Amino acid sequence: MPGPEADLELLAAAAAEAGQIALRFWRRDPVAWDKADGAGPVTEADLAVNDALQARLMAARPDYGWLSEESEADPARLDARRCFIIDPIDGTRAFIDGQEGFSHSLAVAEGERIIAAIVYLPALDLTYSAWADGPALLNGRPIAPTDRDIAGARVLTYRAVTEHHNWRGPVPRFRREFRSSLAWRLCLAAEGRFDAALSLRAAWEWDIAAGSLIAERAKARVSDRRGHAMRFNSPRAQVDGLVVAGPRLHGQLLAALA
Repeated sequence: MPGPEADLELLAAAAAEAGQIALRFWRRDPVAWDKADGAGPVTEADLAVNDALQARLMAARPDYGWLSEESEADPARLDARRCFIIDPIDGTRAFIDGQEGFSHSLAVAEGERIIAAIVYLPALDLTYSAWADGPALLNGRPIAPTDRDIAGARVLTYRAVTEHHNWRGPVPRFRREFRSSLAWRLCLAAEGRFDAALSLRAAWEWDIAAGSLIAERAKARVSDRRGHAMRFNSPRAQVDGLVVAGPRLHGQLLAALA
């Protein structure tokens, strides 16, 4: 079976192809519609990228499982030793609006653990990468999180997190900002452009699988909202929220959360 570095090379090549496809639709009014059950928007670009990624990756690794936001669920992935976990376009709303902050999130899980990861933002030419036991890189250069306290920290999260019932005491005085792509939020915390990424909602694995490994290998602390290690390729394909930050801030956020 290929090593994690070989899988990372495969993901990087596939992500570059995905970016070329996405940019052919970007800012050109792609056909878009809403998924059933309030699952958010999807575009013809999401599906085109998904088809290309599935064809390329599964041809190269036919014995791997497949989990993607834009593919029908395949329970056979649960029995595979390794599984691709893919979000063809993360930040579809940003993509539809013509913003640059959308990404391709590609990961390989071995059992419950992510071993290779790419988050690629083609409109910004940013490639975040990591493999198990290797460094976390941004365009080939090592990255690391900040080391600061909760007061004044810049936290990537959504508005409802700051409601009082989510906290043991007063809402901490951090500065809240937002980016549409959840995968990118984890990477921004990993590289120290922001101090933390936080979500108290269940997160789909395809949104966070790649970013979680990149943050972990950057030496950020990565956990679900209760401080537990994230587990991937699960039957529900969800993780119970996320807390991603430097070690000190990660501990302070967990201690302050209700």
